[in-house]
Amino acid sequence: MKVPGDLAKVKKYMENYVGLGVSFDIGVREITLRDVPVQIYYVNGLCDTAYIIEIMETLLGINEFEKIEAKDADIYELVKNRLVQQSVEVKQTMDEMVDQVLSGLIAVIVDGSEKALIVDVRSYPGRTPQEPDTERITRGARDGYVENIIVNTALTRRRIRDERLRFEIMRVGERSKTDIAIGYIEGIANPHLVEIIKRELGSIKTDGLTMAEKTVEEYLVKENYNPYPLVRYTERADVGANHLFEGHVLIFVDTSPSIMIAPTTFFHHVQHAEEYRQSASVGTIIRWFRFIGIFASLFLIPLWLLFVLEPQLLPKSLEFIGPNEDIHVHILLQVAFAEIGIELLRIASIHTPAPLSSAMGLIAAVLIGQIAIDVGWIVPEVLFYISIATIGSFATPSLELGLANKYVRYVLLILTGAFHVPGFIIGNTLFILYLSHINTLSTPYLWPFIPFSPKALWQIVVRKPVPGSHLRPRILHTLDRKK
Repeated sequence: MKVPGDLAKVKKYMENYVGLGVSFDIGVREITLRDVPVQIYYVNGLCDTAYIIEIMETLLGINEFEKIEAKDADIYELVKNRLVQQSVEVKQTMDEMVDQVLSGLIAVIVDGSEKALIVDVRSYPGRTPQEPDTERITRGARDGYVENIIVNTALTRRRIRDERLRFEIMRVGERSKTDIAIGYIEGIANPHLVEIIKRELGSIKTDGLTMAEKTVEEYLVKENYNPYPLVRYTERADVGANHLFEGHVLIFVDTSPSIMIAPTTFFHHVQHAEEYRQSASVGTIIRWFRFIGIFASLFLIPLWLLFVLEPQLLPKSLEFIGPNEDIHVHILLQVAFAEIGIELLRIASIHTPAPLSSAMGLIAAVLIGQIAIDVGWIVPEVLFYISIATIGSFATPSLELGLANKYVRYVLLILTGAFHVPGFIIGNTLFILYLSHINTLSTPYLWPFIPFSPKALWQIVVRKPVPGSHLRPRILHTLDRKK
């Protein structure tokens, strides 16, 4: 429907379809400029009141310059020229106008014009950029992405002043109409990859993105019940900028402080910004320790359980491994009880208010753990290995990867407990085959391990000095491979 020339019809439309007069936060201000009615539509809370007052004062000033301006001048053109804001667009349909108003912009309509002037004065409620809790570093910038998409793109552009940096915006959600921006560097990013992402985002048909970036991810990569993350999340602007230089595409979703990086492999999730804030040698050692933690979170407990169930596999020098005293509960059940307890503790810590979280941890560690050992439900060695595996999960930079590894560990425990050596071998083989089968946005998930690329794999094992890294990842098929 086009914007009616009669403002009474515009107001009627807003009352019938938008809730004007019913929703307290949708407002309209009606003024008269040289006997011509003008309406200003806005949403309280998304617009700064000072900007609305400034626009009204500017427009009402038209009435005071009758001697300077011709009385028969076009009021629409006068209004358009006197709006001093940096972003003023013209919309000719009611649907477009309503979308802009509900997004926090102001609509100015002059009687008889059949057009709406959209003024961008958005002032979304939100927090200022601060260091993300999940990606802390010892040295470096303390600013991070927030829930405002405009702020997030500005934080990225501050680090990349290249005229070829592009941010393409679209709206997704039939009812929510959430803003999504796609960021990439033209001339580096693969155009085919950009088109795939734009096509997949444009094909999303849903009422709204209630879970923001996570909902977008499920539509984008169609992961179904795959526990492993197929895109990387970051709340650090420097990490996002670095991936743009490599040829990745960033996906910004309004209301979310987490930016999606696509495409990614398994090994993108095991790297952290802290490695690049230290010297190359120190960063390499940090990376190795992190790899040990990730390996322990996956394989340590199933391997220990295998040695307990099959003690003849142990050499004489390691015969001390395994419970030495008589146990009253099967060892697999002990491991299951401990794993369930740790998982419940993690879930409870999310829902527990911060002042009570310390007390909850004390109760779980001292009372429940110690009493379980004293009454014979669990032997101390079980808690020891469970604790190491849990620390390994926390050492995993990606929360999503840490959780996925934990649940795979559960499966390996069940197979090892049920079938011993064959179960352990078959379980690990199926695990590797499953990961090698995953392909996201035309990118093999285990690259550069499968398919094998020795040079790229060496850069994962060893953190090379930045001056020695001259090539972008081959798997991204960038237009310009040299940095």
